[in-house]
Amino acid sequence: MLKHFQRLGGALFAPVLLFPFAGLTVALTIILKNPDFVGSLADPNSTFYKIVFIIEEGGWTVFRQLPLIFAVGLPIGLAKKAHPRACLSVLVTYLTYNYFINAILTFWGENFGVNFSQAIGGVSGLTNIAGIKTLDTSIVGAIAISGLTIYIHNKFFDTKLPDFLGIFQGSALVGIIAFLLMLPCAYLTCLIWPKVQLGISSLQGLMVSSGTFGVWLYTLLERILIPTGLHHFVYGPFIFGPAVVDTGIQVFWAQNLSNFANSTLPLKELFPQGGFALHGNSKMFGAIGIALAIYKTAHPEKKKIVSGLLIPATLTAILVGITEPLEFTFLFIAPFLFAIHAVLAACMAAVMYMFGVVGNMGSGLIEIAALNWIPLVKNHSTVMMAQIGVGMAFIPIYYFIFKICIEKFDLKTPGREDDEEEIKLYTKDDYKEKKNMKNGNNIVENAYFDQAFSFLEAFGGAQNIDQVNNCATRLRISVHDENLVSKDSVFKQNGAHGVVRTGKSFQIVVGLSVPQVRDCFEDLINKNLEKNLIKA
Repeated sequence: MLKHFQRLGGALFAPVLLFPFAGLTVALTIILKNPDFVGSLADPNSTFYKIVFIIEEGGWTVFRQLPLIFAVGLPIGLAKKAHPRACLSVLVTYLTYNYFINAILTFWGENFGVNFSQAIGGVSGLTNIAGIKTLDTSIVGAIAISGLTIYIHNKFFDTKLPDFLGIFQGSALVGIIAFLLMLPCAYLTCLIWPKVQLGISSLQGLMVSSGTFGVWLYTLLERILIPTGLHHFVYGPFIFGPAVVDTGIQVFWAQNLSNFANSTLPLKELFPQGGFALHGNSKMFGAIGIALAIYKTAHPEKKKIVSGLLIPATLTAILVGITEPLEFTFLFIAPFLFAIHAVLAACMAAVMYMFGVVGNMGSGLIEIAALNWIPLVKNHSTVMMAQIGVGMAFIPIYYFIFKICIEKFDLKTPGREDDEEEIKLYTKDDYKEKKNMKNGNNIVENAYFDQAFSFLEAFGGAQNIDQVNNCATRLRISVHDENLVSKDSVFKQNGAHGVVRTGKSFQIVVGLSVPQVRDCFEDLINKNLEKNLIKA
């Protein structure tokens, strides 16, 4: 079960990596439309405003089509063969699923407790996906349908049919099976999902009406669901609407930022709903404490390597709010540490809210400074000082709790791995074999080829590889026989920052170049297996 969960977590990174640029683009364009920053250029009739608006609309693409992007992105990490064809199959199947829902609710919406004549958004529970009016199942529905389609693809893509049915092989067969399954899936969604939406709405109502506790609970759920990708489903209704304001906190804050900045009333009185957008503070302040604890507990001889892993990951979390590279360095090693992290993040947000801190602070330092600190500093500097003060106080709390847990339970966080083995040096024969593999199999060597080749050899060769996947920084490999895998030092000699072993599942910490290394790795596997098949 853990292996499948890890594969899902890694697969979710393909769409997640689209967020930073899109978020910064939207944030920048919102600033450039604000008259407090650009003066008369913010006139809606000006050419400048119109150009900025066009760019902003492009920036919203990822966020407005999240379910579709997650559906299509999942096969990149989970499909075992023919990834592009799997993506196509998922796209067609997911659209079919939503067309079925649209048709069912058009005729029998009242039977499922859905008023399908209502407008999209608001409290209707309806949305628009690729032009299809359908139930808003968010990325939960997208992941479920994508996962089912990927399973069908992996199982039936290579099925050999009689020659007279040959035209229905491959992706066509996958599409036929998926099409037939989408009818009951759409019916069950219409039957069940409105009740799920009602439950979620009740939970949101509880959080909104619970003041400080509501902020604590919201932040806890937003953090602790990150490994599943379901945190988007928690924060989406708050940040993008309509849980606390119809247009969502992000849009409402941007639209009223000028009024907030010019008012001398307390921010918490002006916009108490802004307490549900404080989760970015754990990305800025908590990340520092976590990184310091991991570095401090690393073995002395490994601190330099660990710092090379932690510094870029921590800066990414602080500046742009992408925490996965840092959080996933300890998530699967010690899940309870992630639970502690979620609780601390919730406590930090709750304490800040008690001190009057509200705003649009769901991302990193760049966005928080641009959309909160800079425009508000004139009349609300005390709020910023409270925010920074509470955040700085939580850095040592994070540090000591993580340090104590790592040392007490001897957790194998980066830099604490057991390396008693000797480093293996590759021979001239290994080098010649590598060159033969490239030249004899039309493999294009690039900057990542050597590392991929070394990793493949360390895993016992192509025949020992079962599954390949990656997340933002790690190459995730499942093998047939873990006894054939080399010692950790072999991987580290060839550029790995760390190795996580869980039975037949391995995580090789490569860094942000892991997608390129994975491509070379899979290319080598396919060519090697093809070569052996021809010999046989």
